[in-house]
Amino acid sequence: MPYLLQNISNAESLLPGIQRASTIAKLMDMEAIYQETLEYLYSFVDYSLTHNLSNLPEKWDLERMRAFLKALGNPQQAYPVIHVAGTKGKGSVCAMCASALQNAGYHVGLYTSPHMQDYAERIQLNGEPIPHAALVELVDELRPALEASKQLTTFEITTALAFLYFARQGATVVVAEVGLGGRLDATNVVKPLVSVITSISYDHTQVLGNTLEEIAGEKAGIIKPGIPVVIAPQKEAARVVFERIAAERGAPLLEVGVDYQFSGIMSSLDGQSLAVWPVKDEMAGEPVELTIPLLGAHQLENAATAFAALEVAKAGGLRLQQSDLQHGFASVNWPGRFEVLRNDPPLVIDSAHNRDSAMRLRQTLETCFPGKPAVLIFGASEDKDIAGMLEELAPVTSRVIFTRSYHPRAIEPDKLLEMVAAYGLPAQVAPAVEEALSEALRQAGGDGLVLATGSLFVAAGVRQCWYNQYAVAD
Repeated sequence: MPYLLQNISNAESLLPGIQRASTIAKLMDMEAIYQETLEYLYSFVDYSLTHNLSNLPEKWDLERMRAFLKALGNPQQAYPVIHVAGTKGKGSVCAMCASALQNAGYHVGLYTSPHMQDYAERIQLNGEPIPHAALVELVDELRPALEASKQLTTFEITTALAFLYFARQGATVVVAEVGLGGRLDATNVVKPLVSVITSISYDHTQVLGNTLEEIAGEKAGIIKPGIPVVIAPQKEAARVVFERIAAERGAPLLEVGVDYQFSGIMSSLDGQSLAVWPVKDEMAGEPVELTIPLLGAHQLENAATAFAALEVAKAGGLRLQQSDLQHGFASVNWPGRFEVLRNDPPLVIDSAHNRDSAMRLRQTLETCFPGKPAVLIFGASEDKDIAGMLEELAPVTSRVIFTRSYHPRAIEPDKLLEMVAAYGLPAQVAPAVEEALSEALRQAGGDGLVLATGSLFVAAGVRQCWYNQYAVAD
């Protein structure tokens, strides 16, 4: 349910008569002010909406970000930080770390991007998005400084807002996800307790480079001198880069799959479990069993990476019990990642947006719903490896419905028809996500499967449409 409608519903249920009407009016006024605030934030340079990304690095400047945060009192220094970069899985790792820390009694700030449905989701405290009124108030407070520095980007401003909000709300630990790359990312002003790098694959090649070595070099920019770094299992080309840069900077390196081993135990549509254990002599211990609601073999890898990061953070001074990790991982909420909105017949959404993630999505689909071809709802940003994603998904697809999210970089669905012809799949266009979902459900019938993917924004659009129009009736 959209944020405003949810709050109006809450107001209607809690307040009587005139007071209820007044509260609803104030909420509606605040929503209008909130939307104006978002428009103001987007009026700054927003590279996430830019079609041509090739010249971005020369426009990024961490000194600009450092100066801005210094003027705010360096709020990012008010709490320990777990800093997470990577191509895929970094959001899941962040969510698991934050959930475990919250279970341990910490006041946890979580900064991620992009959002699924509401911009406020990017800035969360103990699992709750920043209230719209609080975001409006912070932006209004900073407007004079923002007006004086029009060079700041939307992402830089949002990052600063998050750090400032967490400091003022008394966060006792923060988990921060890198937006893009690492070396020049606005979050890379923190001095973390532990740095984490999840799986590396090809994405944003116009910015980060055309080889895994180049991409890894950019991601490795978050490795700080003397600060431990945890890396997920990597392709050899990326692993070598991380080992070299960690050694150059005197940063202790722990590798999942080397220093920490993991093994899946069981899996169902309700979740999966795994065992994780350290293997080095000085760390060796009994396997710890974890349960997560997130599906797919790649999420076992993400869980092991989050576990290793938290173990390092624990050695660095955070108070964490094994039960905190177990309860936190079991209760993590991270929608849009192989999320099964309906079991029978299945409706699945996933945020896969490059070839590697599409391959993992196909493998998860084959495991969870073997022999069940999908009616695919697909839309993507024009700068993505669309042909690669379609090639990976074609073996588990019966037909494709191309659509377009609201995102400015989304490719027009008509252009996608030409790309799918090589796979001999029946395909059509439904420009609006709502239309695409309606048509997919109709074509899948009572025993088919619907899969929506290609970008987080397509997954989010289908999710919102499902809950707004179908879930209650279903």
